[in-house]
Amino acid sequence: MEHFNEGNIKMFFYENRLKTFEGWPFDADCACTPQNMAKAGFIHTPSENSPDIAMCFFCLKELEGWEPEDDPEKEHKSHSPSCHFITLKKKVEELTVEEFVKLQKERQKFITNKACKEAITKFEEAAKLRRGEIIKTGMGEE
Repeated sequence: MEHFNEGNIKMFFYENRLKTFEGWPFDADCACTPQNMAKAGFIHTPSENSPDIAMCFFCLKELEGWEPEDDPEKEHKSHSPSCHFITLKKKVEELTVEEFVKLQKERQKFITNKACKEAITKFEEAAKLRRGEIIKTGMGEE
């Protein structure tokens, strides 16, 4: 896995996050405009049933059910207080190489944790199904 390829770092930049908000359901009269969402680290990840899903590119926290008055930065901080991106004191462009590498390392931890949680959930679901099959077999059911 290449941790510093273009795809892994492009969302660190505001302009690239902003581009994802095509079709975002909130406009200039709202607190959660595409500009404010992108500034808070979010990218737009809509689904067919939920057009207002946004995910932090850094901590991978997904939020939906946005209201026009919701402040993206406050929502991000309250739902993911351990996100290093939302607590940055500098613009990404002002970070030293050492600071950027450290930040990318923290991002990788979020990515790894999410992948592990997903794998455990899949394992538990498969184990539950298998357990049911074993019980049926033990009871003589086919």
